[in-house]
Amino acid sequence: MTPTPHQVWLVVEPVDMRTGIDGLSQKIQNTLGRTPCDGSAYAFRNKRQQRLKLLIWDGTGVWLCQRRLHRGQFKWPDCNTPTHGLTAEEWAWLITGVDWQRLNATPHSHWQV
Repeated sequence: MTPTPHQVWLVVEPVDMRTGIDGLSQKIQNTLGRTPCDGSAYAFRNKRQQRLKLLIWDGTGVWLCQRRLHRGQFKWPDCNTPTHGLTAEEWAWLITGVDWQRLNATPHSHWQV
């Protein structure tokens, strides 16, 4: 049975992908001031934005999943906060490499439908 997170939080700052469960859990606690056992999922990326890791607690243990894109990059938010929350739909687009931030973009005024 795979975990179903209530919320996915993107950690904005890149991390070293060699970091494991303990190091990422520590980062969540020390840097973000959250507990990794709160039912949320925490996604981390590397500098080149081609790899991500997802850390999630399922009630009995911690899952650490990794995904790598062979082409393109994961679209990460450019914001001043340490984390950014995603909806389930945005998360589904992000992990496929699509720019999820464009899902709710308004069309230019000169475009006609």
